[in-house]
Amino acid sequence: MLKQLTLNNGWFSNTRTDILSGMTVAVALIPEAIAFSILAGVSPMVGLYASFCIAIVTALAGGRPGMISAATGAMALLVGSLVLEHGIEYLFAATVLAGVFQILMGMLKLGRFITFLPQPVMTGFVNALAILIFMAQLTHFKGQGWVMYGLVALTLLIIYTVPRFTKAVPSALVAIVIVSILSIALHLDVRTVGDMGNITATLPLFHLPQIPFTLDTLLIILPYSLSLAVVGLLESLMTATLIDDITGTGSDKNREAKGQGLANVVTGFFGGMAGCAMIGQSMVNMKSGGRTRLSTFVSGIFLLFLIIVLGDVVKQIPMGALVGVMIMVCISTFEWGSLKSLTRVPLSDALVMIVTVVTVVATDNLSIGVLFGVLLSALTFAWKIASIRLTVQEAASSKTYAVTGQLFFGTTSHFIHEFAYDSDPDHIIIDFSHSHVWDQSAVHAIAKTMSKYAERGKKVTITGLNDQSSQLVQRVGLSI
Repeated sequence: MLKQLTLNNGWFSNTRTDILSGMTVAVALIPEAIAFSILAGVSPMVGLYASFCIAIVTALAGGRPGMISAATGAMALLVGSLVLEHGIEYLFAATVLAGVFQILMGMLKLGRFITFLPQPVMTGFVNALAILIFMAQLTHFKGQGWVMYGLVALTLLIIYTVPRFTKAVPSALVAIVIVSILSIALHLDVRTVGDMGNITATLPLFHLPQIPFTLDTLLIILPYSLSLAVVGLLESLMTATLIDDITGTGSDKNREAKGQGLANVVTGFFGGMAGCAMIGQSMVNMKSGGRTRLSTFVSGIFLLFLIIVLGDVVKQIPMGALVGVMIMVCISTFEWGSLKSLTRVPLSDALVMIVTVVTVVATDNLSIGVLFGVLLSALTFAWKIASIRLTVQEAASSKTYAVTGQLFFGTTSHFIHEFAYDSDPDHIIIDFSHSHVWDQSAVHAIAKTMSKYAERGKKVTITGLNDQSSQLVQRVGLSI
């Protein structure tokens, strides 16, 4: 009974909407997969096979129901030079090895480190993604006339109008169908999906990478695989966290790491490039009502169906319809409230968010932007807590120093110089009731202070240490 309940909640609790949402995502995946294939310097079918394989495997093995994973731009950027210098077979091998690394990361439970990302970094990540997705759509307007703009406008009009009348069908799917029919019927001279690359009606086949299995080969693909594993996992876990917030549900980050890894291993053996979670397509799924694993599974299956069975129809879908859907994603993804809150949140938080956005947009690399944001957050946090205050209370034969603040490597120097070693009475009490001793540097500072007083023939009593501080002091070997 419990297993059946879990199955229903994980797959079939939202069946009709999940199926329609998955179909919408599948249509939107095609131009993205083709574009990322071109970016990586490989055939469009490599990106399409990757998107199919990764979607299916993560639906079954991933830790975040409703999230869409496929070939992505961030991963394509990392492998362009590998394909150019060594060929596509090395890409397949690097993809498999990256998947192995991600599985190991999941087994080591490294997914928990996503909780260390501050909210300003998450907000910056989301806003930067919205900007990057929008900027990526601008290339589709080059060389196009007013008809392209009209189709995009019509797509957006349908997307935002249909929900006022019915929510039975995802408005994005309705928009794609209507705009496609209109474009085909009127023989409009606009760019279509078929113009982006050649789509062949062939199934992906199992394929061992044709490379020499030597140490030299390993040394060639190792840096690429490590980069793919880290970048892919970071994007996937951040996207999962975002969807957790949207849906108000949790996800298993370590299972997601292993699921992403397994997906990359599979796609590497079936002629696909490495991939990870896609924020844009995941948001399309969320906005279309997709919530369970079924929506992700359908997106993969329907993508293959479109390629194999409806390839000729898919080629005629106008890019204006898909660009309109992605612009809708940009509008709904961007945290507009973050602009209003810039003047209300602490200056350091506002700065972290802005730096994250600017770095991501400037480098076109989400990982670099997030790294800068995390480092800046860590520095501002360290600056805030790197203050310690000693208040003095004197008695007839003793003097008490009450310590307030965190005692660690960043505050030890100030701590040591706050004592009046020569003029103090013979008995000194140092009260840590409002402080915490964090590291060996802190214990060393206490020992040095006691030593300075001992040299002058004065006694020091340490009081108020909490349990953790006391254990650390004793473990280091300081007798108090």
